[in-house]
Amino acid sequence: MGAPAAELRDVTREYGSGNALVRALDGVSIAFPAGSWTAVMGPSGSGKSTLLHCAAGLDRVTRGRVLLAGQEITGAPDAVLTGLRRRTMGFVFQSFNLIGSLTAEQNVALPLKLAGARVRRGEVRAVLAAVGLGDRLRHRPRELSGGQQQRVAIARAMVTRPAVLFADEPTGALDSASARTVLGLLRAMVDREGQSIAMVTHDPAAAAHADAVVFMSDGRLVDRLVRPTAREVADRLARLEAAPC
Repeated sequence: MGAPAAELRDVTREYGSGNALVRALDGVSIAFPAGSWTAVMGPSGSGKSTLLHCAAGLDRVTRGRVLLAGQEITGAPDAVLTGLRRRTMGFVFQSFNLIGSLTAEQNVALPLKLAGARVRRGEVRAVLAAVGLGDRLRHRPRELSGGQQQRVAIARAMVTRPAVLFADEPTGALDSASARTVLGLLRAMVDREGQSIAMVTHDPAAAAHADAVVFMSDGRLVDRLVRPTAREVADRLARLEAAPC
């Protein structure tokens, strides 16, 4: 087995100080396996988004270690982290974050330009075709549906062939049909191309597409299910939300 796609080792993340101190992560250790899809769930305020942001190097940890594809990034300078984000990580967020003045093709090509890589038009178009948008190359975000915009965002995240794709509520802004399309696309990326995905979601149906679901409460990992059904995920989440504070 190779190195995990991303790994947190005994990570604590605190905000504030004194009486205002908040411990968002409390000694969390987790490995996101390469070539696998892991969903992270938990009640609001459980620390799931903080976990994702720390794993991706978007947020600094207070204590502990963070590794990406086997490389230590815990204390990496901002310039190093920026380079890693452009080459090694992909990001898909609920809000799409597309640039409105650019076409779908130009949005997808942007990470390559920022990384100083050669932009091969055929490669960019092939990635868009792979997400079912080969006929929408020249469309701008306002000319696309929400589901289509999210697929452009996925293509943009994948064009650099990242070691791991981080997804923060990727279907939260989509209707049910578009969400199923996006989740099916992510599932195919894992099964056919060995893509590694770490996803935060509040939706049991979305989590059930993953290979494993981990649950958080009060900044700690409290449970893990392997290939669960949506009902199993929903039941476990309901018990967490009903637990006394």
